[in-house]
Amino acid sequence: MAESRRVVITGIGAVSPFGIGVKNYFLGLKEGRSGTRRLSLVDDPDLESRVAGEVPDFNPADHMDSADTKRVPRLIPMAVAAAREALGDSGVELRREVSVIVGTGGGGIEFAERQYEHYFSASRRHLTPYAVSSSFVGMLSSEISIALGFNGASHVISTGCTSSTDAIGYAYRMIRAGMEERVLTGGAEACITRGILAGFGRMKVASTRYNDTPEKASRPFDAERDGFVLSEGAWMLMLESEETARRRGAKIYGEVAGYGSTCEAYNRVAVKEDGVEPARAMRRALEDAGLEADALQCVSLHGTGTRMNDAVETRAVKLLFGSRMARHVPTTALKSMIGHPQGACGAAGVLAGVFSMNEGFIPPTINYENPDPECDLDYTPNKGVPRDVEHVLCNTIAFGSKNSALLLRRAK
Repeated sequence: MAESRRVVITGIGAVSPFGIGVKNYFLGLKEGRSGTRRLSLVDDPDLESRVAGEVPDFNPADHMDSADTKRVPRLIPMAVAAAREALGDSGVELRREVSVIVGTGGGGIEFAERQYEHYFSASRRHLTPYAVSSSFVGMLSSEISIALGFNGASHVISTGCTSSTDAIGYAYRMIRAGMEERVLTGGAEACITRGILAGFGRMKVASTRYNDTPEKASRPFDAERDGFVLSEGAWMLMLESEETARRRGAKIYGEVAGYGSTCEAYNRVAVKEDGVEPARAMRRALEDAGLEADALQCVSLHGTGTRMNDAVETRAVKLLFGSRMARHVPTTALKSMIGHPQGACGAAGVLAGVFSMNEGFIPPTINYENPDPECDLDYTPNKGVPRDVEHVLCNTIAFGSKNSALLLRRAK
């Protein structure tokens, strides 16, 4: 078994609040636009949060058989669309050799909520026989494998908001160790539902102050932030061993060069205020790549827009770099533009990192209008900046005390 092989990115695909396709995603990042808007997928006047990062004009039947769309959650056609784009972009033809390792937090919870609402009402006869199977988190990878004819392993990682970061990390490790040659990886989430929004409302973590100005609602690190904006989407990558990719003359977007993960073992939902474990996860990703923090040109932050998390993540970055150096390293919080796609956010950050390395541009943290003394890094406020970017560190934090990070290196 080969050891320590380089792992490269040869295909990318996206379905985001900016629209269908990587081109739309990258354009939205470049322009620093807001993809958050007034909630339309759920009609419930009792919900306190009325904003969301919905994928505009998304028709599931455009991406899979129209009959099948009634048997699966909204998540599946989104994931299949992004996976199909990544496959086509990669030029991989030997589909039997492709494994799927993807991340999601909620999986088919939207489908389950809708089906069981029918069941526990007077319309019980409308419950589909797919109510159970299509609601399981594990069906995400199976549906991608079935749709694209992939006969390799088919696995789902579900670790909350670090899900797709961990999925990419595991795919990277398997290829590096010689256990796989190529893996379709990334993440997808589509759980903008009445139950989820109500639950986050009870936790007081979803934004409610900007319902009348939804484009302003997602504002990580700003002093007037009041919570995250729930969003949806799918971001996929084809990973291959460098030898395999170069042998077939594939385009290489960059390299996954390091992965680190820790657990604070602290609380179900709260983060520990010292920032030690998020910093250690980022440091482990750097060590895995054989790099020091001063090699970084950009840090893609988790940046949800909740008061405590943003302050803790700022402390973690200071622990990683040292307080003085930390203020001079450009960071970015893409959730300011697309909202928070939960378990898919890590993959969204990785694709943003690919954009930065290939375009020489760091996307902005928009809606940064009121400085917070506790959040005093360079967040690339409101307008993206041209910058030569060789290395990007992508950070994520999840409920259950989880912290995970990936280190990306520009293609050589």
